[in-house]
Amino acid sequence: MNWLLRWPEIFLAVLVAAFETYRFGPASTPGVVHAIWTPQRKLEMRNQVRDLWYHGYTSYMRFAFPLDELAPLSCMGRGPDWHIPENIAYNDVAGNFSLTLIDSLDTLVVLNDRAGFEDAVRQVINSVSFDVDTKPQIFETNIRVLGGLLSGHLFASRPGQPFHLPWYRGELLTMAHDLGQRFLPAFSTPTGLPYARINLRHGIPAGESIETCTAGAGSLILEFATLSRLTGDPRFEKAAHKAFFALWNRRSDIELVGNRVNAWTGDWMYPQVSSVGAGVDSFLEYALKWYILSGEHEFLDVWNESYAAIMRYSRSLDGLWYRQVHMTTGDMAYNTMDSLSAFWPGLQVLAGDIESAIKTHMLYWQLWKRHGGIPEVWDMSYKQATSLQYPLRPEFIESTWYLYRATRDPMYLDIGKTVFSDLLLRAKVECGIAGIQDLRSGALEDRMESFVLSETLKYLYLLFDEDNPLHSDDSNYVFTTEGHILSLERKYLKPPSAMLRQLRRAESPQCPAYEPPYFVGADYMPGLYVGVRSRADFDYARFLVSTALSDGDEMWWHPNGWCTIPVVDHFTQEFILSVDGKTVVEDTSPSLEKIYAVSDGFMVKSITGIRTRIVSRLDGKGYDVSKLGPHIVHTGQTVYINDTTLATTLGGGKETQTERRRVDVQLRIFIDFVDASSYIPSIVGGLVSDAVFTAYSGLFAGNPSIPVPARGRSLRFGQGEGVGLVRDVANPTGCQAYTQTFADEAILVRRGGCTFLEKLMRAHEVGASGVVVISDSEVAVNPSASVEDLKDVGNSLDDVAVVVLRKSDGRQVSAMLDMAEDHHVGRVVLVLENPQRDTASPEQEPAGEQSRFAGNSMLYINGHALLNTRLLV
Repeated sequence: MNWLLRWPEIFLAVLVAAFETYRFGPASTPGVVHAIWTPQRKLEMRNQVRDLWYHGYTSYMRFAFPLDELAPLSCMGRGPDWHIPENIAYNDVAGNFSLTLIDSLDTLVVLNDRAGFEDAVRQVINSVSFDVDTKPQIFETNIRVLGGLLSGHLFASRPGQPFHLPWYRGELLTMAHDLGQRFLPAFSTPTGLPYARINLRHGIPAGESIETCTAGAGSLILEFATLSRLTGDPRFEKAAHKAFFALWNRRSDIELVGNRVNAWTGDWMYPQVSSVGAGVDSFLEYALKWYILSGEHEFLDVWNESYAAIMRYSRSLDGLWYRQVHMTTGDMAYNTMDSLSAFWPGLQVLAGDIESAIKTHMLYWQLWKRHGGIPEVWDMSYKQATSLQYPLRPEFIESTWYLYRATRDPMYLDIGKTVFSDLLLRAKVECGIAGIQDLRSGALEDRMESFVLSETLKYLYLLFDEDNPLHSDDSNYVFTTEGHILSLERKYLKPPSAMLRQLRRAESPQCPAYEPPYFVGADYMPGLYVGVRSRADFDYARFLVSTALSDGDEMWWHPNGWCTIPVVDHFTQEFILSVDGKTVVEDTSPSLEKIYAVSDGFMVKSITGIRTRIVSRLDGKGYDVSKLGPHIVHTGQTVYINDTTLATTLGGGKETQTERRRVDVQLRIFIDFVDASSYIPSIVGGLVSDAVFTAYSGLFAGNPSIPVPARGRSLRFGQGEGVGLVRDVANPTGCQAYTQTFADEAILVRRGGCTFLEKLMRAHEVGASGVVVISDSEVAVNPSASVEDLKDVGNSLDDVAVVVLRKSDGRQVSAMLDMAEDHHVGRVVLVLENPQRDTASPEQEPAGEQSRFAGNSMLYINGHALLNTRLLV
């Protein structure tokens, strides 16, 4: 067909059409064309956000300062509720210390307002004192006030940047130290967990409640440790560190923490529920962020273990939301989620799990579309909000900013525009910006929380400010849970001990780059990269929330499109290992004769009875072992398996030691160009023409590891100079009878439709040398067949082989075939790289802790490649 030869022109037309679709917003009126996101349009949106921020800030300074908060409907200020001390809704945050001004200091930096920043610093120095008879919550005062002072100090004191104030003499840091000292009496408990509240003048009053939450007691390390590093006073960091690990060390057997705890006894309090929302949220956030800021690995360990447990127990089966579960069993406790949990996608981006973040954020976006804000509590069972207040919280906007920076998908700018329009329409009043009391009626609350200026509008401004210096800052800076910017210079970082350097020298966290969705073309036609809006599960999020269709929704639909119900793979699994696969009793305390530490990981001499936890890698390449019995396997460490009974088991089957089958092989696949003039570089414009891929060989039929076996027929698959790689458009899965014959070519097919054995038999019947199967996932899969089916086949398939490619690798190979077929530039060739030709004796364990261990084979469990393992037998 002639049109196939003109695919570049067709592809360009499709690309232009796809580009034009972004000219319409998600809620646009049909027939009205909106501007695309040009740099000028982003600047215009940024400036509109800036104007709204200054409307709130100047209103506070005019009507409320030096009080804590602005009451925008009354056009007056508000401080603590002196008449009702039990009114914690106000008294937990309002401590009579000009809260909103301090909380806004570094937003003036983000807005590039040096004059405003300097004036605000002077106002804080001249007006604020912490010698006040108020009892605020330590957590809220820490994140809003202490964090604001520290961030302001860092910018005012550092020379060589625009916000350095030559006259400044560390006054904000002195104030922060004074406030920190007033906090310290709260930590005088047997557990080290602080009381939730303290009187800033008199300390802990008699009869003070001993109940606190995990987030409140465990989210102090960023501010407290920064204060200690800057002042040289270690008391604050020690107190926060002790409180953090007092909670973590009381986690359940399934690695979950609860949300309410007795600060005096350390006992978890009813209902012992764990989630990513209120009560737990910032504890998880600070584990990751303090590792980023300080490099202290024990906090990364807490994050990794917590995240694995959350993904196993709290994540819903569709992967779009996170449930409240019982901390000891993982069973669902409540089918609700709260607005604070909207921060979670942003934290997932920071941790490198962008795919999971996109899914969760889609759900919150549907909530926003339905309500014009994020309701405080949402019930997934009834698909209804049970608390419809929206005090202009920042968490959803924060996650939107993180996702845009990671994906650069313009959908997130569209979301930001919708959020801004809703805030402008619903919350802006004459004297400031008011929280929304009821999202249904639009009734407003006479309160502008300080986080509106310190977080909500800060993140919205950053979303549109492409050239903000923070976006090119590759330092260790982090945003605190209140949106304050903290960073530590190298001189304030603690070098790891010699022992820690030895144990953790191979640290290698994963942070894979984002790859947009790719739709495979029908009948092997070229595919298309698309945006988040075009994901097959995007509309499923709308179904979960029961969001009504907007006027602009149908423009994203197509008669040939589809909506899928997402199914996620297990993020983590546990097994009790045995040599022969039979059930054995767990060895809960393995001796050094079974497992011991080596310089870069662990040596396992006997696998029997060892409980092993595997965790999905964020780069999609398989799994890593994260725990062996009682031992945590850190990122970058290797698990060496040297159990000699495995060698006996592996050598006792049909294949001899020489013929032992490798579970993965290296395939070089390239285009053999017909002449030099048609040659293109191996990688051009993202298109690969020559590459080596890891393929997963079948556990039956020909053995790619042994091209010339000691008995049986020689394998033709990928031998010598290679074989051609072809495909049959009329038989994409290889499950039907072929209508043509092949001359030792390998056939590329898709997974599904029939068994691996049937695919190989069909190919063998028509003279192919083997089958290359493109998987439907990134998980390693070794093709297998039942014993009964193999009895019928006998040795008839010994001269053909079947291998599986990961989905992403298969995509590249398909693109090679597209190029070769459409442009007639040559044929695609498959070659086995370095097949085993000699008898290899099992590697022996080297002597000495510093030796490099040999061996390239990995351990596989239930078809999962464990990439941080090495088999030495």
